[in-house]
Amino acid sequence: MDNQEKLIAALDITQRRIEALVSDLSEAQRSVPYHPGINPPVWELGHSAFFYESFLLMALDGIASFDPGMDDVWDSFEMDHEDRWSASLFPSCAATLEYARYVHTQVMTRLRDRPLTPQDHYLYRYAICHQNMHIESMIWARQTLALPAPSSASDVAAAREATSANDQANDVHIRGGRFLIGQPGHSSEFARRDFSFDSEQPRFHTAISDFSISRTLVSCGDYLAFVEAGGYERTELWSRGGKSWLQNVHKRQLAAEWRTQQGYEAQQIIDVQPKHPQYWRKSASTGAWEVRHFDKWLPLEPSMPVIHVSYWEAEAWCAWAGRRLPTEQEWEAAALENRPGQRFRLLPWEAGDSDPRSPDEWTNLVDMDARSLGRLPVTALADGASPSGCLQMIGTCWEWTSSQFLPYDGFKMDMYPYMSTLQFGSHKTTRGGSCATSSLLIRGTYRQAYLPDRFDVFTGFRSCALTRGQPS
Repeated sequence: MDNQEKLIAALDITQRRIEALVSDLSEAQRSVPYHPGINPPVWELGHSAFFYESFLLMALDGIASFDPGMDDVWDSFEMDHEDRWSASLFPSCAATLEYARYVHTQVMTRLRDRPLTPQDHYLYRYAICHQNMHIESMIWARQTLALPAPSSASDVAAAREATSANDQANDVHIRGGRFLIGQPGHSSEFARRDFSFDSEQPRFHTAISDFSISRTLVSCGDYLAFVEAGGYERTELWSRGGKSWLQNVHKRQLAAEWRTQQGYEAQQIIDVQPKHPQYWRKSASTGAWEVRHFDKWLPLEPSMPVIHVSYWEAEAWCAWAGRRLPTEQEWEAAALENRPGQRFRLLPWEAGDSDPRSPDEWTNLVDMDARSLGRLPVTALADGASPSGCLQMIGTCWEWTSSQFLPYDGFKMDMYPYMSTLQFGSHKTTRGGSCATSSLLIRGTYRQAYLPDRFDVFTGFRSCALTRGQPS
């Protein structure tokens, strides 16, 4: 999105994608039951349109609101999360689409007709990125509620190939030294190549010791071995936080209440401590493991990445496998290998002496944009490998790291004051984007924060060898 033409294209495709995510659901499917990890899809549509209207049309041009009476409804800081299910407060889906299309037309006209100043460029890009974040949350809501996959998803034939759990030969070794982390806090390219959010700034040097990291994500086959070894019942593998997560009756009660609405037996959830990932089950007829993929139960494919696991589950698997999660700085070093004196990479496959490829050229590099939706083997997409040879460090799933989500030294709050600040200290850092993330949004420095108990989002992980230093 480094010029007017690319901004126009990004704005257009983003609007088409969010409309499709509302329009390809029936009215009954759009009337989703309350759940603490999602929002109703019609509210997501109206809120993202309000963001454009508020930060561009009203703030820059003084244009009156489309409907002043609705401003507080679409404003996430005025409308409490629970109240977003109050149907009487909201217009119909058709009326919300009308509002979103009005705002889109106004923003598109402004973008086409006015000079593109750096500040305006930054605000356009920020608003487009914000809408793409809500597109991802609309996709994970479908998974949470067992609704159909987005219409953009391709029918991927799952490849059955063997993967080896905890295979040291599958590690790549990262030579230690000084690395550059993050994006510049002050740059003349702040709206173009150096565009980023406040949590990624300012860039800094850091020393990282030698370490070895898995070339691939942890697969379903890797994780199944842990499950079948009784990993969820072996308390010595779980940290204090992990044990609390396993025993948290309140959250299981919320899940049980939702499942009761869906026709499941609540007692199954309340009385039984988890023994496997939330979206796994054994087939009642065959005894084979299955994974719920949106509204379908599919055979568990050992070569597929394990997705929808919490930080605590990832941490426990590492304890069982004699491994550890990478720090977020190790993750960025493995993904980008940015060292002082070299041209800074934003993407793993980016050559140090050329600009990054455009997202429309990423089809064979990443699983993003709700195309394959995590249904490719962990050994796929070799063309998108990092300089060290790590696969799928962009896309597929947000990767848990061991790092708490904290500001970098010299942090300064962005134009949107709560982009990062509400998550500092209480959330874990994930990296890399997911299969539901927009390729318009991602870069290797991007930091996403999730509470460690979340499994409903598209989270997975890769692991590191316990011993730092030269490999044996």
